[in-house]
Amino acid sequence: MTDPRAATLSLLARRTPHATICPSEVARAIAPDWRGAMPAVHAAIDGLVRDGLVRLSWKGRPLATRSGPYRIGRFGDD
Repeated sequence: MTDPRAATLSLLARRTPHATICPSEVARAIAPDWRGAMPAVHAAIDGLVRDGLVRLSWKGRPLATRSGPYRIGRFGDD
């Protein structure tokens, strides 16, 4: 399995400003069994949020923490 933290940042770097990605996109990029990779992806996202590198949202509304469905965006693009 590829590093979910690095994969998240790489996927975001390839997107236009303000674009977001789904956590399942990260999981699909790092492992054939993407559902099994989701816990590692969620943990990596929590760390990236804590480090101020990404922001979370759902339906255009910012989220302070990961809870339920969410999208991932670059910090500072909001």
